[in-house]
Amino acid sequence: MTISEAPHAPDGLADRIPLSFNQEFLCNFDKGDEEGPFGPKYNIVCGWRLDGPVDEATLQDALDDVVARHEALRTLIVREEGARYQKVLPPSPPVLLVHDFTGVDREERELRAEQLLIEIESGAYGIHDLPLLRAVLGRFDDRDAVLVLIAHHTAADEWSMRLIMRDLAGFYAARTGHPGNLPRTRQYQEYARWEQESAAEGGAAAQRAYWREKLAGARILATPTDHPRSADLPKTTSWHRFWIPAELTSGVTGVAKQMRASPFMVLLTVYATLLREITGIDDIVVPTFTSGRAQARFQDTVGSFFNFVPLRIDLAGCATFREAVGRTRATCIEAYTHDIPFAQVLQEAPELMLPSIADDRAVCAFQVFRSPLATDGEKAGDVTYSEIRRRLLSQPVGGDIPDGAMWHLEIDSSGDIVGTLGFNTNLFEEATMHRMASEFQRVLERAVTAPDAPFDRKQ
Repeated sequence: MTISEAPHAPDGLADRIPLSFNQEFLCNFDKGDEEGPFGPKYNIVCGWRLDGPVDEATLQDALDDVVARHEALRTLIVREEGARYQKVLPPSPPVLLVHDFTGVDREERELRAEQLLIEIESGAYGIHDLPLLRAVLGRFDDRDAVLVLIAHHTAADEWSMRLIMRDLAGFYAARTGHPGNLPRTRQYQEYARWEQESAAEGGAAAQRAYWREKLAGARILATPTDHPRSADLPKTTSWHRFWIPAELTSGVTGVAKQMRASPFMVLLTVYATLLREITGIDDIVVPTFTSGRAQARFQDTVGSFFNFVPLRIDLAGCATFREAVGRTRATCIEAYTHDIPFAQVLQEAPELMLPSIADDRAVCAFQVFRSPLATDGEKAGDVTYSEIRRRLLSQPVGGDIPDGAMWHLEIDSSGDIVGTLGFNTNLFEEATMHRMASEFQRVLERAVTAPDAPFDRKQ
């Protein structure tokens, strides 16, 4: 398909499109339009450095093209009593703000770009501010800039943000005389309808049976909080950032290769080991995320696809870290094979999440992100763009986490692991997150340097 053939919204769209299971899951945390997953802080922000002459008018036109191409960016999620649905609206131009950073010295530009990301993440963008995409361009000089894209998390996930940038680059290139091709894209409403139809057909019986058996008697592992929920403290979401050096990352990939595992499986084992040290519990149930895009036809669709998945790892009797990786690997492969919406998992294990509502406990999700799309040194006409991954500045206010905390690890181009711990400040203190990150690195170092050493049950 040529870029000029990118589809606009078809005529005659139904007014009431069913919510996806992911959107229904978010409704469990609904606190209105001012906070929670439908509030103005539940946003996802990504940034890219641009090398080349960027034309602002053309960039605005390309942003318009992206909104026209992807319905999810102009979809209202209606939550009425007795009726929840989504409604697609006609395309409208997204906001593009331009900042003049020409006074910033060259050696300070990386820092200023990261500070811009923090400033934007601290902002508020409501779910009714359609389209649910906006952009900020910071110009350092005629050929050096930073571009930040912001989307509401109900409309886009991390995979989607890279799709948006890919398509933005494609449209920009086409409008500057460099025509290319973008793949056809299905719309998010098609995915939501497919999910509902699949559930009605009962095709997930085998998957549901797996979770019913796997999670029998299981409880999600919730960690102690610094403040009880009953204290009713004001809530923000802070982000503690840290990094793990390349030599330890090399150890992770080495153990993964030896075990025919992924780096995620090794890092998840480290996290499970740390949780065992903290709580003394061997039966570890850790929530993580899958992309939710097992259907290949939706891999170019922008939307909120991610799926919440509980991974149950039994560390009882594990003598070494290597043995623990083996158990984690088996759990992950099984879970990925039987991936179904979390709402369906809960129907088979209705008591799984009970610890998460305790007054002095909260769940910490864990994920390692790897983008399926190349975003380093890519071309958009005469402009080259590379994603900003290496972020090391912590921030007191950022994008919202509905409840608890979340680990986010990513292996950057230098080989380091860049880590982020997001946490609700009404539950956790910054010092606790700093200590958790330090303890994680301690366990990681011990694990990858001596994977066959006896397990340390420090508590």
